[in-house]
Amino acid sequence: MNFLRPTLLTLACLLAVPSLADDLPSLGDASSAIVSPQQEHQLGRAWLGQLRSQVPQLSDPLLKDYVETTVYRLAETSQVQDHRLEFILINSSELNAFAAPGGIVGVNGGLFLNAQTEGEFVAVLAHELAHLSQRHFARGIEAQKRMQVPVLAAMLAGIVMAAAGAGDAGIATIAGSQAAAIQQQLTFSRQNEQEADRIGILNLEKAGYDPRNMPNMFERLARQFRFDAKPPEFLLTHPVTESRIADTRNRAEQNKTGGKEDSPLYQLMRARVALFYEETPGIAAKRFRAQIAENPKIDAAHYGLAIALIKGGQLDDARNELKPLLAKDPTNITYNLAQVDLDEASNRLPDAQQRVDKMIALYPDNYPLNQARVDVLLKQNRNADAEKALNGLLKSRPADPDIWYLVAETRGLNGNTIGLHQARAEYFALIGDYRQAIQQLDFAKRKANNNFQLASRIDARQQEFTEQQRLIKEMMN
Repeated sequence: MNFLRPTLLTLACLLAVPSLADDLPSLGDASSAIVSPQQEHQLGRAWLGQLRSQVPQLSDPLLKDYVETTVYRLAETSQVQDHRLEFILINSSELNAFAAPGGIVGVNGGLFLNAQTEGEFVAVLAHELAHLSQRHFARGIEAQKRMQVPVLAAMLAGIVMAAAGAGDAGIATIAGSQAAAIQQQLTFSRQNEQEADRIGILNLEKAGYDPRNMPNMFERLARQFRFDAKPPEFLLTHPVTESRIADTRNRAEQNKTGGKEDSPLYQLMRARVALFYEETPGIAAKRFRAQIAENPKIDAAHYGLAIALIKGGQLDDARNELKPLLAKDPTNITYNLAQVDLDEASNRLPDAQQRVDKMIALYPDNYPLNQARVDVLLKQNRNADAEKALNGLLKSRPADPDIWYLVAETRGLNGNTIGLHQARAEYFALIGDYRQAIQQLDFAKRKANNNFQLASRIDARQQEFTEQQRLIKEMMN
């Protein structure tokens, strides 16, 4: 497994500048005149496509849904004005999270491993959204008026290369973009960190969380990595000092305390993530059994043990672990999806189908449940029904490359060759490979040459991709 090297800088503060006011700063039009919100949006999507193509990701629907739901809920009470957010879950056990220009929110698997409660997890995200809402990126460019968007785009490209493990090549791209003079500003300024802490604490309270979660997280990380010669990336770009801990503690105590600190769902997600980074399901099962021996009432440990047993092929034992969880909370989506996985592993596909259908009747718009329905249908060779279900998913998740990839595979199984190429084109565009996206639409047009209306729609989409490719090249040059 390839983990990110500790070079992924939090881009929302790329060229951070001081903000000396105690109140929320007036962003005005000055920064927007240099880099507009729409330019940030386009640049962010171009950068996200490059990142998706170069780093390993966590494609787990339950985790994706949890992160997206949590961030959107937090954004509702934040100062983020543009809620056109996009997400990437990076398959790395290293502690990191970031918010990049244009509403790109990234979370490493390692954040789940290091944030012991939901309050700590959300505290990190609240801090990152504060950088985003205050447009530190654009305000930094305002202070460096000699910097132009193409130069900054080239810097982003270099950072993507470094994040994907290119190392020196990524740094060379940054230097080649004429940005060497401001290399020292790639990390957060102290003033912007303070501003993001202050606003993040306010937003934690607004979202119903205890604001003390932020200093608690910082304090524990400082203890945990105090003697590490090479601390995790998050601590490189967010230095945690004694004065910063004291400042966030004082600010948190001045706010209304006593809000939410944790949730059972977060602990279930932590158990899922822990399994990704154990060497074998057997080792994971041993660790969860040790937790249960210490405290038999930890439901997350029983859940983690159940899914470890499923992965290890110990299906009867897994069933025994899941049964009391489902008896206690029969409509819990996470438990029911674990039972669906167990039924599929046991080749009880009708039981899995029945359970999924029953749960979707209760939660019709739930993404993980609808994804599970597709998986069960495909395992039963009900490919036409699976394609229909995927078309429904596309309406709610049109920018999810994981969905488009599965759509392409399913259309291929159904003999829908034109649709296969169209879906592949959407997938490649979302991971930033416009050359292959345009090529796939060429294949689709050839197949559709006897259908004028369809061929015209495909041609129009191809022109859109060509224009997007041109704009990105302009930004990067």
